[in-house]
Order: sequence, then C-alpha cells, then structure tokens
Amino acid sequence: MLRKVNQTLNFILVTTMFQTSNFRKITSVALLSALLGGTSYATYEHMSKPDTLSTWVENATPFVKARLDDKNTNPKVAMIPADFTFASKKATAAVVHITSTMKPERNVSQQIPDEFKDFFGGRDPFGQQGPQGRGQKSKASGSGVIINSDGFIVTNNHVIQGAESLEVTLANKRTYKAKVIGSDPNTDIALIKIDAKDLPALAFGNSENVEVGQWVLAVGNPYNLTSTVTAGIVSAKGRSINILGENAKAPIESFIQTDAAVNPGNSGGALVDLNGNLIGINTAIASQTGSFAGYSFAVPSSIAHKVVEDLSKFGSVQRGYLGVGISEVTAEKVTTFNLKVTDGVRVESFADQSAARDAGIKVGDVITKIDGHAILGVPQLQEAIAQHKPADKVLVTVNRDGIDKIVTVTLKSNAGNMVADVSDSAVLEQLGVELQDLTAQQKKAWSVPAGVQVGQISAGKIRQSTDMEDGFVITKVDKTPVSSVKQLSDILKGKKGGVMIEGIYPGNPETQYYAIGL
Repeated sequence: MLRKVNQTLNFILVTTMFQTSNFRKITSVALLSALLGGTSYATYEHMSKPDTLSTWVENATPFVKARLDDKNTNPKVAMIPADFTFASKKATAAVVHITSTMKPERNVSQQIPDEFKDFFGGRDPFGQQGPQGRGQKSKASGSGVIINSDGFIVTNNHVIQGAESLEVTLANKRTYKAKVIGSDPNTDIALIKIDAKDLPALAFGNSENVEVGQWVLAVGNPYNLTSTVTAGIVSAKGRSINILGENAKAPIESFIQTDAAVNPGNSGGALVDLNGNLIGINTAIASQTGSFAGYSFAVPSSIAHKVVEDLSKFGSVQRGYLGVGISEVTAEKVTTFNLKVTDGVRVESFADQSAARDAGIKVGDVITKIDGHAILGVPQLQEAIAQHKPADKVLVTVNRDGIDKIVTVTLKSNAGNMVADVSDSAVLEQLGVELQDLTAQQKKAWSVPAGVQVGQISAGKIRQSTDMEDGFVITKVDKTPVSSVKQLSDILKGKKGGVMIEGIYPGNPETQYYAIGL
C-alpha cells in the first residue's frame, strides 16, 4: 500500500519484503561483508576509471590499486579506502532546504477574496457574511539542488505541490523566497527559482553511464537536519514502483535504486557520483515504517535534465510519444506468441495518431533497442523516449519473427502532432487540467450557449487554489465568454494576477465561481 508520510510529502512504498527479525540479521551480515570486502572492491572499480581522484591515486606511492586477492601474493599492498569528501563538499554546497507553507484546507463556501469582489458589485457570491472554513496553515519540508548559478533549483513536484509560498535556505544559512517555474507530475520533477547570483551549482551527470554496484552519495535535509550526506551503492536501474499515478496522467518511472539512507525531508535532494556530478533526484523510499529500511529511489538525471530544460524554456514539458500500447516480454508471452527474444517490450496496440505505426512498426513486434541502447522492459523504454520531444527522430530496433529490424520513428505529441502547441500546452499545464470543447448536445442538455468541460484535474493552479471538481463546465473567464479550449488558452496567455473562472456543474443550474492567481 502506497502512502505519504505526514506533511513531509515524501512518497513511501510500503513493502513486506522482510520480517523484522530476519531483516536485522541480514542487515548485520551485509554490513560486516561490506566492511570486510565490498568497500575495497568497489573502490578499485571506481579508481580504475578517470575521475577527479585519479591524480591522488597515482601519486599516493604507499598505496597501489589492487584486488582483494592481491594481498595474498603481495603483503605490502594496502587497499585504498573509498573517499567521499570531495563529492560531499561539492554537493552539500549546492543542496538547499525547502520549506513549503501549504494552503489551508479550503471549504467550498469560503468567502471570496477582496480583490475579486468588483466582479460582483461588492457582494459575496457564496452567500457568506464573513470568512469561514479557514484552517491553520501547515508546513512541509524537502530538499532541492541548485543547477544554475543564477538561482534555478530542481526538486520534486510533491515537495512544492499545493504550496502557498516557498522558502529556500542555502548551505550558508541565507534564506530566499522562491517562485515555481514549472512542474511535471509525470516524472515528479519541478523547477523553482530564487533571486540570487553566483551560487554554487551541480552539473548534471550522465545517468545512462551509471552502473549497478558503483558508489553514490545522497545529499539532503532529512527530518530538517540540514546538509546530511549518506553513502551507498546503486542497487538497480530502471526500477518501476508504481508510485506516481496519484497525480500523474502518464507517469514515467525508471528509478535508480540505491541503498544510500534516505528519509522524509530528503525528497528533491541530490544523488551524486564520486565526482560530485548530479546523477539523480532522490524521490521515494521502500519502507515498512515510513523511515529508511534499505532502499531508496531517484529520478535519473537523463529524465530530470530534459524536464527542467523544457520547463525553463517553455513552461511545460514537450514530450514525444511513440503512440504504442506495450507490455513486458515474459516467459509466458515467449511461449504464447513464439517470440524469438526474451528481453524487450511487445507492441500490443497503437494510439489513434501513432508515430510508431506510421513508421512501419506492427503489433507483435518486440522493441529491443532505442538509439542502440538495450530495452529490457517498460521502464527503460519510458526513460529513453522521455528524453525526446515531438519531431525528434529515434532509431527503434524491433524483433519481428526472429529478425531484427531498425525503424526510424519521428515522434509526435500526445495529441498526435509533430510539434506541440507550446503556448496552449503551457497554459493547461499551469492550470493542471484537461479540457474538452462542448458538443451541441451537451450545450442543449445543460442550457449553456458555450463553454469547455474540465476533465481530469492534476497538480496545478486549479487544484492548489480551488475545490473545483471533474466535470465542471467553464463558461466565462474574467467575464469573457469561453467557447473553446483554444479561446480559453488565448485569454490566459501572458495573464498575471487574479483570474475569475465562472461556470456550472451539469445538472445544477446555479453558477459557481472559482478564483485563482497566475
């Protein structure tokens, strides 16, 4: 059962992997093994690669690089301990503490804000005589990573979701108010900014080059303990734990799994390699108690980098789609469909406007590679495609009846276009809603001359500021009649400040009003 832990907004994956007593025993044995052998072997593997520690290793004459079994033949050989100080100093300087002041629980009959009363001649459309339904404002905390010296910070969407205000505390204890540039519930990544210059920043590393078994550090602010560093190894890659579905319409999960200790408050913090390069954003833990119990999960930098780049340029994520329905290749499917490969994803169906179908891919094909990179399952495919935007070309290797075939696919948007309408998309992402034009039958049935209907509501201004529910029909925005989704987007483009949304719920002729701020 998935749940959130209090107001920390850290996602928790509740598992029953271990009985408590057995878990303690296994933990003790694993810790002893790591101390006796794992550390030295992993250190050798890291030191054999060029990095910022290579010069130190080569000049450290009393020590030589060696495998554990070399001690038997050369008793003078000493093992090099893993040194995390360089990466720790680099990362802690760029990791920030984020305090989110949450909006109070809002009553449907809440009094209208003063700035909107001129829409109604000074009266309260909710019929209230004074402020009611206001609760106490709560606070939640998380972490973030400075990725640009001018104050751009990447964090998790769930750290800032529903926040009325954000305060960022740097490693040097200076505090700033932050504004949200954009967020993406599908990957749980958000971009915020503070008004500051010449800040220490972390560079994105290449998460595709991360290997299982390599050392990593998790840096964040668990339990409001600032600048905390923990170490571990990469336990797995491409892990899907089905935790983003609550707020996401098309969740993308291809987590880096580590055993570095991560606790509530670490969300949005940095996962770095021994060079201090940002290879992931810590997001979730697997736990029976709500605290760290062995595994943590980070959004890989390959996904996070694409998301924040789009948010900074366009205000929303420009994501390309193959337009396919897929499933994992399993032993059962291999037998049932007489497949000639045991890894990959099988194409089961196509979207109405499918880029893959247009390129010649067929139902029953098994996708085994994207741009030459092996695809072992659905998470890897999602990660590979998530790095691209509409109109990008990708090389898709499919196995069809035992024969490999490379197909060039030009990706489309989720609407089936080669290039997304950036402006309209940004507006809808900001609102956090899906909208549909009304049909002639709907207008007649609901007695409205025009309007657009709200579909699914996700993270955005609507959810943060109102109690609007799915199905609401928007008829006017700032007293201007709305006849289409395109017109609503045009009205809101570039608009700043308060916006009044007017409409009805089907079956209820009474006009409802919702106020939001842009």
